Amino acid sequence: MQNDIQLSVISTIVFALATATVMMFQDRGMTQLYGHVQDYPWWYLAVSYGAVLVLQDGWFYATHRLLHRPALFPWFHQGHHRSRAPTPWTSFAFDPLEALLQALFLVAIVLVVPLHFITLMAVLTTMTVWAIVNHLGPDHLPLGFPHHWLGRWLIGPAHHSIHHRRHGKHFGLYFTFWDRVFGSEDPAYAASLLAPGPSPLPPPRITSHTSARPTEPPTTTSANRSRPTPTPAPDAAAVSTIRAQRVAKPAL
Repeated sequence: MQNDIQLSVISTIVFALATATVMMFQDRGMTQLYGHVQDYPWWYLAVSYGAVLVLQDGWFYATHRLLHRPALFPWFHQGHHRSRAPTPWTSFAFDPLEALLQALFLVAIVLVVPLHFITLMAVLTTMTVWAIVNHLGPDHLPLGFPHHWLGRWLIGPAHHSIHHRRHGKHFGLYFTFWDRVFGSEDPAYAASLLAPGPSPLPPPRITSHTSARPTEPPTTTSANRSRPTPTPAPDAAAVSTIRAQRVAKPAL
């Protein structure tokens, strides 16, 4: 954990420098950031927020997978994987070069995409919270999170914990479709997604011809016909009653 804390502090410094760079560009009128909501339609706030998340997720997937190349991994990404059991400190435990690579996206996006300051803060908040949740580990959250239909599309701790065990799988940040499109999704993860409900097992399959008919007696086979049917043992109480009746009956 000490290594994760040290790298997180370094990453914080790198992202702070990136923020200072954005502020400098903003003062010089070089960014597309705006402060008046009426400059764009209201719906653009939601659209720009979603678009930035998709773009950031694509950037993260591409760079993350690239940094797992043997030539780059020791220099860019090895520090993040020193912890086999991820914790919230692992969320931003980037090597300095990787932190710089991820911070460059935030600097570049405000230069080309018009974003309200609220939208930019929402993106940064989502990135921080999502990274922390993804590194909590499945044992810190309900078993169903997010193992339902939402877990097929959104990355959670169960999805990302596989990446820390198998480095060649699950490179995304927010969405699972990049892994599915480029073949880096673990097939076992998709198979483990269960429908919501109290039972961890799927319900038994019931066919139409069995659900509408009552239970039928077993079919008699030739082998069964050849065997004599065993005679059940007589009931002791019934035998005693019959004997008593015979004794009490007068002789003719």
